Amino acid sequence: MKPGIRRLMEDLRGARVLVVHPRDAEGDALIDQLKRIGCNVRGLWPPPAEIPRDVDTVFHLVEAAETPDFTASATDDGPTFVAIIDYENPTVLKRLLDSNAHGVVNKPIRSFGILSSLVLARSAHGYARRLQGKVQKLEETLKARRDVDKAVKILVSLKKIGETEAYELIRQQATQKRLSMAQVAATIIGAQEVLGGLGLMDGSD
Repeated sequence: MKPGIRRLMEDLRGARVLVVHPRDAEGDALIDQLKRIGCNVRGLWPPPAEIPRDVDTVFHLVEAAETPDFTASATDDGPTFVAIIDYENPTVLKRLLDSNAHGVVNKPIRSFGILSSLVLARSAHGYARRLQGKVQKLEETLKARRDVDKAVKILVSLKKIGETEAYELIRQQATQKRLSMAQVAATIIGAQEVLGGLGLMDGSD
């Protein structure tokens, strides 16, 4: 077994799973299979207004009826969301898409296939989280770059120096104060905005 697959399987043991499905034969079959896999499972019906914070995976029945009870859910910082569907009509498919589900289980529910659906859904959710983390870091990097460029322009205007010298001043301050260049730049920008608000200097770029 490859290390990545082994880790995914190990993560399932003790996973906190919520099953939002009527307590009928199919709901019980799903709960029993998840317990056999090693998950810590509990069932709820009717659907709760909010997903409890102490669960990391949710199996949720997506019904055709447009009711406020449906907990539309999958988010980057929320639990893994596996939709359970009975029919494949346009209404259900729309609700499935709106849920942003990481995986799907079709009814009638059988024990076979639950493990695969669970592993794939948790893997997809993990990938989405990592991707979102990279996007966030990229956005922070771009913002930091814009702030440094803006601070350079402020210093060029105030001190009548070149951009290279202004950039070096920011770098030196960052080193001396053990801060990032973005933090120093934000301080310069903030100071300009405050002084500009007091009418002591031009607050424009």
